[in-house]
Amino acid sequence: MINLPRPEVILTHESDLDGLVSGLLLQRLGRRLFGVEIPIEAYHNHNWRQRSGQEPSAWVADFSFEARLDRLNWVIIDHHPPEATPQRARLIHDPAKSAGLLCYELCQAAGLATPTLDRLVHLNNVADLFLVEDPDFALAGDYANLVKTYQFWNLYELVGGDPERLLDHPLLEVMAVKRRIEDPLGLAWSQANVTRLSSEVGYVETVIGNVNLIVHQLLADAATPYPVLMTLFRKGNGTIIASLRSRNGEALKVAERLQGGGHPNAAGTTLPRFVRQIPDALDYLRTALNPTVPAPDPGLPALESAFEARVKDQRAAS
Repeated sequence: MINLPRPEVILTHESDLDGLVSGLLLQRLGRRLFGVEIPIEAYHNHNWRQRSGQEPSAWVADFSFEARLDRLNWVIIDHHPPEATPQRARLIHDPAKSAGLLCYELCQAAGLATPTLDRLVHLNNVADLFLVEDPDFALAGDYANLVKTYQFWNLYELVGGDPERLLDHPLLEVMAVKRRIEDPLGLAWSQANVTRLSSEVGYVETVIGNVNLIVHQLLADAATPYPVLMTLFRKGNGTIIASLRSRNGEALKVAERLQGGGHPNAAGTTLPRFVRQIPDALDYLRTALNPTVPAPDPGLPALESAFEARVKDQRAAS
């Protein structure tokens, strides 16, 4: 039996399949080790950065280790580059494995392995690490697209918190049809609709298809002059999520400039709350990625003021 502190909460990434699989596996592990249901909280990157983290104990999955997480009885299971060295917290880290696989290894040590979970965790690993040479890559992309299409908490409720019910779920038939029919159409349309945000970042408009696969193909084909490609997604509450992809490590650097994080070639961020519409998001991003006035501390207030000034000028001109 493994030795882990009992957590008050499980904290995981809301944006993708790896966060969902990690959270479900850790919840099952908590039941095995402590006989209780540990609550899950899920966050996008921007909201995660703003969370205080006052619990005396917690398990964190699929978020980079940073100094504020270095707390006694906190366990961080992750594969992103760490931002600090743990002194009090326990960091379980391997950049060659998804967070879901790292969590599953803890489950295996606790006697929770099953053939169904073996398969699910493999597919999640292929999708999250974008292992394009794996024979299951297309299918793994369908699983990842489940979260993008139906959202974290909807899927959580649909499977009743049971990760094994994700495997061979009927909704995967929908994902397969969308991949075969929508992706080629979406790729052709998106290639003709790429907007410059800066010399290194292009915004890819999407109408149909698997956004991750479309952007991957644009990068693989060098179909645009930009080393970093960005897509935007507006949630029902008006929050806008930016996703960035690259091939040589540039995506993470851009995401960090926008208060986000992720992998070197697959990163993201949540835009500030005052940005509510996609056209406004593009204006904000041009301001953020092309600063015209140097500032000693170019934080959010300065960007907000610059953004508002630009919008005011554009309205006056029209």
